[in-house]
Parts: sequence; structure tokens; C-alpha cells
Amino acid sequence: MFDLIVKGGTLPDGRVADIGITGARITAIGNLQEADAGEVIDATGDLVSPPFVDPHFHLDATLSYGTPRVNASGTLLEGIGLWGELKEIVTQEEMVSRALEYCDWAASMGLLAIRSHVDTCDDRLLGVAAMLEVRDKVKGYIDLQLVAFPQDGFYRDPTARDNTIRALDMGVDVAGGIPHFERTMADGAASVRELCELAAARGVPVDMHCDETDDPHSRHIETLAFEAQRLGLQGRVAGSHLTSMHSMDNYYVSKLLPLMAEAGVAAIPNPLINIMLQGRHDTFPKRRGLTRVKEMQAQGITVGWGQDCVLDPWYSLGTADMLDVAFMGLHVAQMSHPDEMRRCFDMVTTQNARILGLEGYGLHVGAQASLVVLDAGDPIEALRLRPARLAVVSKGRVIAKTPRQDASLALPGRPATIRRRHRQGG
Repeated sequence: MFDLIVKGGTLPDGRVADIGITGARITAIGNLQEADAGEVIDATGDLVSPPFVDPHFHLDATLSYGTPRVNASGTLLEGIGLWGELKEIVTQEEMVSRALEYCDWAASMGLLAIRSHVDTCDDRLLGVAAMLEVRDKVKGYIDLQLVAFPQDGFYRDPTARDNTIRALDMGVDVAGGIPHFERTMADGAASVRELCELAAARGVPVDMHCDETDDPHSRHIETLAFEAQRLGLQGRVAGSHLTSMHSMDNYYVSKLLPLMAEAGVAAIPNPLINIMLQGRHDTFPKRRGLTRVKEMQAQGITVGWGQDCVLDPWYSLGTADMLDVAFMGLHVAQMSHPDEMRRCFDMVTTQNARILGLEGYGLHVGAQASLVVLDAGDPIEALRLRPARLAVVSKGRVIAKTPRQDASLALPGRPATIRRRHRQGG
């Protein structure tokens, strides 16, 4: 007797199987047609996926778009300045309320694990307190990791260093940084070094905004890779954005990527935001603003798509849908081969789970019973359609359902209803 059975679903690898759930764990996968369960979800013909994972987000700023004003230039730097204005007037209660609303959106979309950077350049640490409260409130259905993020520079802001340490003392999970925003390249490199040493001493991971610029001379990822290897942090370090790499000399990159691979440093490009914010100083040709995704993967570097922003000082759109992120990334990185498209799906599921170090993630016996049933036949169709999440299961509980989004037609000689799914061969 199972608590829940998801019947007849197609797994991302193409297998068709029933999934039996007892408590908060997957306890059987196979043919369970004769088994009993307290609840049954019929997933026949539908894709059953492990939950979506976002490795890079800013939950303290989300859903604040237009307050106190709109980012008129659309640039990263104006967004940072605007966020500084917002911090002066926002309350902890407002941050909590907005973040919880976003987590509702995320739950409805099957996004059940998020790593969120939280600004530590504020002596009050309102954002840190707010996000710690949110982490506790959503822990029953969303795994939320928090990154201590000195938005205005670990050294550049006079209080950032002490406040970043305070945030880690308060229970924030990951050490973050923004070396390209320091006053000098030397300060940037020094901030990477000290933050990595701090993380190594505390036994926490590192996730840095790194080289989020069009400047090809911004090469802090090289320092991050060196420090990860020097301090034995392999597999626990991520460089987010890495947009300067799109402008770097090819010979230098041919040296850099093997260093990243040796150091076990993961990469988190954020395609929606990178293509929106980068290249703003260009006339034509305009740079895409995305790092070298396929080249990194060819070197064995773990690469995952991040969402970064939704309705905040930097980005005026967004829906908490990681398939939107992968869809945009697929286009900008020109990952059009079927194998590459499947890899893009993995980049918002299994690869991101690997970056976050999620335990018990996946669709196998003994895994945490979290999954998504999508109105699509396979991962490529899921990317094409960004379809309804027919059911979302988190830790053994069905937490969201969405009806199929079929359309009604009134056309002579044509079907009464249609859906945009495509049946191969007919």
C-alpha cells in the first residue's frame, strides 16, 4: 500500500514507469498496476520529471519592480543603484511577503529548490533576517539555500566584510562575492581569496557573482578557480554570470576552461538577465552577453541555467518558470541539436541539483518524493511548450495542480479541441 502512485508517466530518459511513494520517499519504480494507494495521479503519456532547481536568484528583491522607480537605462549599474534606494525604504515584512508570494509561484511551477543571494551591505541585515524567516516558512515544500552576498563590494562597502561574516554567523548557507565591483582588479582578486578562505574555514560552499561585465580583462574566474584548488574546495564552488568570457581572447579562454575543470568550479549563466543587461554600451554588433556554455560543457565543467531576477530593479519580467530560462538559454547558446536541447532540460533539473549539492534528488528508489508531471511527452517538447504543470509533488505531498491548457476550436471540419503537443509520425 502506497500513499501515492504516479501512474504511466514517461521519465526524462524515455522509460515509462509507475512511481510509488510512501511518506516523503520514492519506494518503488516499475509496473505498479496491481498496487493500491491512497491517491493516484494518472500521468499516462505525460512527462514526469524531478523538480526544477534554480541555482541563482535574488529573493530579497523579487516582485519589487517599479519601487521606488523603474530602471530607465536598463543597465546593471542603474539596477544596483536603484536597489540601494529601495533598501532605504523597504521593511522586513515587505521582503518576507514578496518572497513568500514568489515561492507560491515557484511551487506552482514545480520549482522546489532555490539558491538565493541576499544582500549583506546593510548594517541592519534586514534582508538576511527576512530570508532566514522565509527559509523556515517554506522548508516543508521548497529547499532554499541562502548566499551571503556583499552587493556593493566586500571591500568597497565599508561595512560589507563584517556584515557578510555576521550573516554567515546567523545561519546563511553559502559565501558569496562580487569581485568585479571592487574598486580595483587587485581588490577584486583579494576579495575572492579572503572569501574562499572564509568559506573553507567554515565548511560552506562558495558562489560568486563573477565577471558580470563586458570587459574582457575582468578575469576573476581565474582567481576563483585557483583558490578553489588551493583550498581543496573542488565541487563546492560556483562562478555565476561569467559574462566577460564572451569578450575574452580565444587563446586565453583555451587556458582558462581547463583550469576551471581541474578546480571543479561550476558555472551558472543567467540567460534572461545576461542578454538583457550586457552589451548596453555596444552599438552594432551587439554582444549576446552569455558566457561560453557549450565550450565549458565540452571540458566537463558543470553548467546550470539560473533565473537571477523576476520583477525587480534589474528585470521587468519573469514567471518563476525555469523552462522559460532554459528556452532562452537554448536560443542564445545555439543549442539546437536534440542532444543539446535535452542537456538544456538537465541544466534546470539534475545539473542545478548537482551545483546545489541536493541530497536525495531525482527519480529513483530512496529519493525524496518530489516531482513534476508536465503536459508534454519528453524534455524537448517541455522546452518547446513550457507546458502546464499538471501536478507538483513535494516531499510526498501534492502541493499544486494545473489543468491541461487545451483550446476550443469552432472551425468547420476541424477538431473541437486542440493542444500543441506533437505526435511523432502522425
